[in-house]
Amino acid sequence: MNKKITKDMLIGDVLKVDGNLAPTLLEIGMHCLGCPSSQMESLSDACLVHGVNADELVAKLNAQLEG
Repeated sequence: MNKKITKDMLIGDVLKVDGNLAPTLLEIGMHCLGCPSSQMESLSDACLVHGVNADELVAKLNAQLEG
């Protein structure tokens, strides 16, 4: 299964695709990975809150998935 991360995905769904993406999210200050917000907040929304460019983060996460 070839999954791609998109900025409209919920953070919890991003982690379901590959839990090994968590350190990248933690590096940019998204320390709420286990909180209820991660199950209801899109990656784009979280990037806005944390001052991160969503397109750059999505590209980085997808590059990690590709190996």
